[in-house]
Amino acid sequence: MNSEPLPPTGLIRLQPLYMERVWGGRMLESLYGRHLPDPKVPFGESWEVVDRPDEQSVVHGGPLSGMTLNELWTTRRKEIFGANAPDSERFPLLIKILDARDKLSIQVHPPAAVAAGMGGEPKTEMWYIVDAEPGASLYAGVKPGVTPESFADALRDGTVEDAVPCLPVKEGDFIFIPSGRLHAIGAGLLIFEIQQNSDTTYRVFDWNRVGLDGKPRALHVEESLRCIDFSDTDPVLGEAQSGGVLVTCEYFTVRRRSATAGQTLSLGKSGDFQMLGLVSGRLETATGALRPGDWALIPANLGDTARHALGGPDEVVWLEVTFPG
Repeated sequence: MNSEPLPPTGLIRLQPLYMERVWGGRMLESLYGRHLPDPKVPFGESWEVVDRPDEQSVVHGGPLSGMTLNELWTTRRKEIFGANAPDSERFPLLIKILDARDKLSIQVHPPAAVAAGMGGEPKTEMWYIVDAEPGASLYAGVKPGVTPESFADALRDGTVEDAVPCLPVKEGDFIFIPSGRLHAIGAGLLIFEIQQNSDTTYRVFDWNRVGLDGKPRALHVEESLRCIDFSDTDPVLGEAQSGGVLVTCEYFTVRRRSATAGQTLSLGKSGDFQMLGLVSGRLETATGALRPGDWALIPANLGDTARHALGGPDEVVWLEVTFPG
């Protein structure tokens, strides 16, 4: 840890990392005005907050500009991430924006009980629907009566889709996806994804398509069958709880906040760390404006005055992500 005092930072902004995906599109460009690296390629993911061995968020602007998220985590943990920060080698969460113009594969992430033995990492996550085309849907869990044996039969005869519940969704809906839950994102959705810091995914069905290289993408049928929770029948969309809480689990808590046009508000209080993702509207802060699609870290050592923000000109909606507890 660094013993020198941390200079006043204001909100900490990170440079997004864009990932090409066969199911992606250009919504990050058309909706948010972002400059994507290649005009001819579909981009399906923007990694907004990431601390992985091969991918790192880097601070963009301010006195900490150029520092990686891992450097902040290992040298300034208490000052930036607060007294409630977990004791982990890397920042424990990963936040993405997903642009699904086509369906994602039907897939599963390994539960902790089996992940290590399979050489993977567990991943629990939640999805918040930012934008949805009419008729858009998600897939989650298994239908009642589906067993490992009947699911394996469905894989062989191409009827996997019939074994997975389809949930129609609209803007503002959300769902919790614990490790072991079979799931897929349907076409026509823009999603904020908050997850454990993991990149282990086992694809079980990919809609008989090919990847960007023209070849079928790898499937992980044997691994998936070991991970799927076949007692997870007919999951439902989430319902907001008191205080705007959407999801709380052992890894993260997500709240939905809102403000009216022209309202002055405080982004938490001194000593609190949070990550803020703007869904709609605009927030004016002492260190610049936040627009739809923007994510920022609000460091624990940020004073109360520096946390003041002004909403407008329309209603503002944002997600607040914190460590649990």
